[in-house]
Amino acid sequence: MIKPHGSEVLNPLLVEDAQLHQQLLAEAETLPSLLLNSAAAANAVMLGAGYFNPLSGYMNLADALSVSETLHTAEGLFWPVPVLNLVEDVTAIAGASRIALRDPNTEGNPVMAIMDVAAIESVSDEQIQTMAKEIFGTVDPEHPGVATFTNLGRNVVSGDIQVLNLSYFQADFPDTFRTAVEIRNEIAERGWNKVVAFQTRNPMHRAHEELCHMAMERLDADGIVVHMLLGKLKKGDIPASVRDDCIRKMVELYFPENTVMVTGYGFDMLYAGPREAVLHAVFRQNMGCTHLIVGRDHAGVGDYYGAFDAQTIFADKVPAGALDIEIFNARIYTSTFAR
Repeated sequence: MIKPHGSEVLNPLLVEDAQLHQQLLAEAETLPSLLLNSAAAANAVMLGAGYFNPLSGYMNLADALSVSETLHTAEGLFWPVPVLNLVEDVTAIAGASRIALRDPNTEGNPVMAIMDVAAIESVSDEQIQTMAKEIFGTVDPEHPGVATFTNLGRNVVSGDIQVLNLSYFQADFPDTFRTAVEIRNEIAERGWNKVVAFQTRNPMHRAHEELCHMAMERLDADGIVVHMLLGKLKKGDIPASVRDDCIRKMVELYFPENTVMVTGYGFDMLYAGPREAVLHAVFRQNMGCTHLIVGRDHAGVGDYYGAFDAQTIFADKVPAGALDIEIFNARIYTSTFAR
């Protein structure tokens, strides 16, 4: 099976040992607490589930700036989007070396993780704008990703984390949410070797179905993993539960048995277009896929990105050898519109 990004084996940060889990929960009650915003909570879920391998926690300011500008951490790891814990008010954790991180998206705000605080750094408006421009290609406040990112806070809280739960995703989507570990295991159980990932935040329409069939045929693949985003979206996007039902019916009717896995991941949509496409490639490699379909305006919104910018970034900005996963660039010609 394809190796994870940046390491020989996958290193999810979710604490699986029951005794250690209970010890950490008890310790969390004695620690200063930080209520995360949804973006930081989503990062914790992705770290816990193994999708953000080999990261061991939230990035510091130097890494965030370096990733934004060069797609590499300060130590040289290829990574396309900063993984941050941006905070408005750090008064409650000032001077603390170890803190409890609480879930903003679950009733009662249970502890999601314990964090060893490496640094609490102030980030300037100029630095936030610089990062936004690099990540999203714009600083337009009407862009939903920019609007979220620039209003998360002006303090970067960095350090390693131990994840204790994966927020609401396992409870709300028990048949769909899967960790990178679980997907790797199922791929192995099915005996698949060449595996294509399909990213979606929408119900799949006829062209999406055709892209999957095309990729299977041209790559002689063993299977497709339809991997849908289950976290927060912009207003007007289709709810995950509706999308899940639609996709499962499509797979039932139009794909041969044992050729498609319908799964999902716990992350909030960034709408970062090309940069998010590269992030999608990283964590699809981590979950065991050998190929990723990148279609028209992948991870885009409005008219902020060119139709195929998310494809060309892999040739323009991803160094040779940075990723093992291969990109299936999908374009379909329609005679109706002569394009």
